[in-house]
Amino acid sequence: MRRRERSEMVKMTLLMMVVMMSSMLMTMVDSSRTVQRARDDSEILRRHLLANGLGVTPPMGWNSWNHFNCNINEKVIKETADALVTTGLSKLGYNYVNIDDCWAELARDKKGKLVPKKSTFPSGIKALADYVHSKGLKLGIYSDAGYLTCSKTMPGSLGYEEKDAKTFAEWGIDYLKYDNCNHDGSRPTVRYPVMTRALMKSGRPIFHSLCEWGDMHPALWGAPIGNSWRTTNDISDNWSSMISIADMNEIYAEHARPGGWNDPDMLEVGNGGMTKDEYIVHFSIWAISKAPLLLGCDIRNMNKETMEIVANKEVIAINQDPHGVQAKKARMEGDIQVWAGPLSGYRVALLLLNRGPKRSDIAAFWDDIEIPANSIVEARDLWEHKTLKQKFVGKLTATVDSHACKLYILKPVA
Repeated sequence: MRRRERSEMVKMTLLMMVVMMSSMLMTMVDSSRTVQRARDDSEILRRHLLANGLGVTPPMGWNSWNHFNCNINEKVIKETADALVTTGLSKLGYNYVNIDDCWAELARDKKGKLVPKKSTFPSGIKALADYVHSKGLKLGIYSDAGYLTCSKTMPGSLGYEEKDAKTFAEWGIDYLKYDNCNHDGSRPTVRYPVMTRALMKSGRPIFHSLCEWGDMHPALWGAPIGNSWRTTNDISDNWSSMISIADMNEIYAEHARPGGWNDPDMLEVGNGGMTKDEYIVHFSIWAISKAPLLLGCDIRNMNKETMEIVANKEVIAINQDPHGVQAKKARMEGDIQVWAGPLSGYRVALLLLNRGPKRSDIAAFWDDIEIPANSIVEARDLWEHKTLKQKFVGKLTATVDSHACKLYILKPVA
């Protein structure tokens, strides 16, 4: 080989080595940057999340307001705790027993502390918390980011945040529902973080539920401040209220995640204002929406129909799925809706909802719900408690009654 040709080959070899080394170096730099970005993102999350370790899955339990309003006392709370255990609901995850408004005297004591109402809670909240804890359950309480609560029968915590948080911690409180009535006109983004800091300072992990009614879109700013945030006004025990609230809550689906959940208000199942099918729709949407499952009926006197709805283990499992991804509307055609959301194990939760006055066929297409087009899918009907014999390709179609739904878990099998 001639000297000139050898020289050219050496140059080419060197050039290729330089290119390869440069490429490797760029890959290493990109990899380093990716790792650093991940670290930075992790640090941002660490600094901004409400660091109490609670709400990894949506909370489950009971709240006094929907059924009892202000007509509560320690006997009702104790009997409710007993009922959660004897019915087996506590084993399904219903562990919070939450006292709502009207539990305290209108005047604070000489030290500025909240005083449990002597006529209805004569034993005090600490004794009640001890009783609830003895059942393996958790006690929740209510306050307000204003001067008075919404009922105006007891003080709010505005200006007393540290004192009240410390009191709640001393009593053994596990959950705080924090309302938004009768305040000084300042923004909730100013008032709510004060209670968050006070709770963190109290030394006791307390689930912080921001009951801001969705007034200033708390889903957009709630994550560093609370474990859940109301996205809507108060629910009423009727179809139109429930379904409109479901619509409002769905808008914020992207903001739900482990540690912080969209809250479309408490469940009305069992209070008597809707049909069985409508209550099944209610419970199904709340479950796939990863909403807090807080029962609002008198569980001491639940009928069989109500129990069958709220004790559906398979539906509860969707709500408590570790992925924590809120379902969204995949298709809407008039009164017909298809909701879907991913679950762990490569599964999909699918809700076929008929909001109209007539029975109707509803189809869910794989390309609408992010299942690969040619997948062969197995469907489990969660209200019929059976796996359908037919395997589905491309779509699933079902006939759905008026104001009713079908709820499935879809699992690709090929």
